[in-house]
Amino acid sequence: MRTYRELFGTPEFTPLFLVSAGQTAAQTVSGLGLGLLVYTSTGSPLLSSLAMFGPSLAQLVGATTLLSAADRLPPRTALTGLALLFGAATAVQAVPGLPIWAVFAVLLGLGVTASLGGGVRYGLLNELLARDGYLLGRSVLNMSAGLMQIAGFAVGGVLVAVLSPRGTLLTGAALYLATAAVARWGLAARPPRATGRPSPADTWRDNARLWSSPPRRYVYLALWVPNGLIVGCESLYVPYAPDHAGLLFAFSALGMLAGDVLTGRFVPPHWRRRLDAPLRLLLAAPFLIFAWHPPLPLAVAAVVLACVGYSATLLLQDRLMALTPDGLSGHALGLHSSGMLAMQGVGAGLAGAVAQWTSAATAMTAMAAASVAVTIALAPGLRDDPDNPDDPHPANDATTPPPLIDADQRPGPA
Repeated sequence: MRTYRELFGTPEFTPLFLVSAGQTAAQTVSGLGLGLLVYTSTGSPLLSSLAMFGPSLAQLVGATTLLSAADRLPPRTALTGLALLFGAATAVQAVPGLPIWAVFAVLLGLGVTASLGGGVRYGLLNELLARDGYLLGRSVLNMSAGLMQIAGFAVGGVLVAVLSPRGTLLTGAALYLATAAVARWGLAARPPRATGRPSPADTWRDNARLWSSPPRRYVYLALWVPNGLIVGCESLYVPYAPDHAGLLFAFSALGMLAGDVLTGRFVPPHWRRRLDAPLRLLLAAPFLIFAWHPPLPLAVAAVVLACVGYSATLLLQDRLMALTPDGLSGHALGLHSSGMLAMQGVGAGLAGAVAQWTSAATAMTAMAAASVAVTIALAPGLRDDPDNPDDPHPANDATTPPPLIDADQRPGPA
């Protein structure tokens, strides 16, 4: 599958695309409103960055307790229920006089629950598309995320000025409800990809299976850590340039969109392994310029160039799917999504803490330098082909437990 026409001609891809876009739009609008609400209430860069990205930390809890449900719940029901839950919780955060501790308590609960979202959504994408169509399909979902972030931050900036941060949060809640409607009436009723009841024990066991393969382990680390450190840079846009934070966020999304278009549509398969490390370096290096407090136009140019590097995640996900059996695709992608978002929360927390004691510009520079160092350190473990001796038959999963444990609970996609 190499064309957008073929992709959108696939049954159910369009409603899944709309669900993904609606989720991103709602997160963007409500995240900007909440970040500004917390910053104006507390004046704290740390709390502001944690309000926007901190819930991702809670995904660590969900990834170790709930993630087995990603392949064991009907996709339509799960996506609809999650959107309704997020809409209701976002509306609660807009209640006047709600204490800051209560705001973060709601965020914690949402972060734990959100760990399911990526696994269900991207597992369904893998189910809808042939193996060779996943990269193009995921790139289109990423493109929609970039467009929705550009629009969301632009519209969110207007809403904050016109309606106040609380009005912006209510708008985000309404977008979540619209997303729930699209999921309920746009997607077909499908059975779960795996049988059995989800449990923390199953989640731990499947996480251990995925983590036990050295090639997958290096791919996961490359997906999580460099990305998370750079999101720490982005989490400081508000304290770095309070009057222009929306502009920096929007141009970040524009760079990400450009990278996804180029990588998902035009990079041939034989170049994919060669480009993921250079793209991760590109993601970090331009942020080093913030050490010199660049003027706004130069800062915007650096942000756009850097965020093209986010497309490295597409290439690494393609490698991850080549290393993962079909019966674990939702869980594997959910672990990727939860781990990545959790590391983004870690990055935001670290960046906010450094900025609290130094400055936003200093913290951004430090996070970018750390991302470069991690990419260089991981390079040796990512040189091998997926068919290397450590995992000779990825499609069959060399680490599969004995049949008595789970052979009948991991059927392939329906």
